[in-house]
Amino acid sequence: MKYDVTIIGSGPGGYVAAIRCAQLGMKTAIIERYPTLGGTCLNVGCIPSKALLDSSEHFHLAKHSFDLHGINISGLKVDFTQMIKRKNDVVSQTCEGVKYLMKKNKIDVHHGHGSFINAKKIEISLPDGPKKTIESEKTIIATGSKPSSIPGVDIDKERIITSTEALTLNEIPKEMVVIGGGVIGLELGQVYARLGTKVRVVEYFDSILPTMDRSLGKELQRVLKKMGMEFFLSHKVKSATVEKKKVIIAAENKKGEGVTFEGDYCLVAVGRRPYTENLGLENIGIQTANGVVPVNSHLETSVPGIYAIGDVIRGAMLAHKAEEEGVFAAETMAGQKPHINYLAIPGVVYTWPEVAGVGHTEDALKADGRAYKVGSFPFKALGRARAANETDGFVKILADKQTDEILGVHMIGARIADLIAEAVVALEYRASAEDIARISHAHPTFTEAIKEACLAATENRPIHM
Repeated sequence: MKYDVTIIGSGPGGYVAAIRCAQLGMKTAIIERYPTLGGTCLNVGCIPSKALLDSSEHFHLAKHSFDLHGINISGLKVDFTQMIKRKNDVVSQTCEGVKYLMKKNKIDVHHGHGSFINAKKIEISLPDGPKKTIESEKTIIATGSKPSSIPGVDIDKERIITSTEALTLNEIPKEMVVIGGGVIGLELGQVYARLGTKVRVVEYFDSILPTMDRSLGKELQRVLKKMGMEFFLSHKVKSATVEKKKVIIAAENKKGEGVTFEGDYCLVAVGRRPYTENLGLENIGIQTANGVVPVNSHLETSVPGIYAIGDVIRGAMLAHKAEEEGVFAAETMAGQKPHINYLAIPGVVYTWPEVAGVGHTEDALKADGRAYKVGSFPFKALGRARAANETDGFVKILADKQTDEILGVHMIGARIADLIAEAVVALEYRASAEDIARISHAHPTFTEAIKEACLAATENRPIHM
């Protein structure tokens, strides 16, 4: 079998790359080592976690907020088995959707583990043992990432677990210790906190969401503490051991004092690492750096015709980043001149309130010595937010002090995952804060907070504050 291009890995980056290659007239194949398509994101990442976040949010609202709306419920309880079943159904439907897209675009799907024999030949080890070989003029490596751990913490997938196992527990834990205050730890931590689990988050850095604008982590921590989650910042975990049905976590605080935490489960959420093992990269002369595949500005490796995208290359591990890179690689192969503005790729946290940011953070602007101004507007001053009982959070605009060009937008609040798109458009078109402030925003909506924050940044004259 001969192909113009083969993609190894069917996650968001891989399957999107395959579709774009097929659209551009290339004979395309995709290799996936697992039975279902979609990679980590669709199977054990983005989609199932959002399904559980949505289900747990419904329960939390029914328990704590419905009475404010004049809705009284008695006998409320969680059917955790049904909750997990619904999550599985969502995953199944989504993966079937990708399978349909492969068929629609006439993309050959090969299930098995792909590895390079040479730059033009790929061996596929099938699940039941036999092997086959395909030929491909070009290849895109899109094999994604796996959960990381830290020294002293051995993941047994039973009591010391990763996000993968946290999505398939057969019980609601009484107590859970989360190592890591980043996106994954906070999202899954909130799922179980809503369902009644006592959740403690142990974070090495001095703030949660340490890679985002500091104001966002500070506000989210305040809100999550109100619902009972506990946070232990500047704590270095030394070990985690299982004793019967308990996990004992030993840590050290910033004073160097020993601290112990205990839970039914320990969720290790300290990040992810590129999955590049056993790909036969040594057979084609590609050397990785801590698992990362080096690429040039065209996402091409040191081997002509071999590209890499998504979590296996430098940059943030985001599904939508991988998608953009998949399209970029496909169009580059076709002789087009695509472009990616990495500064305008947003980061989103799907807790509630949701959190998102795009562009420069305030700390980054300070480090660069760039003169900037800040405009901020709180949701509590927004009519739509009060009507929805969603007054936590704010929108923060960072703009150039001289030109008024928007440099960064950072938000926390209701529906932020959708609102951030307006900020991305503003950055891509290099809009000024005044440009956005002068655009009509429907009333009453949550998007008005963006307009008001831009007014605050432009002339310090928000209308409703």
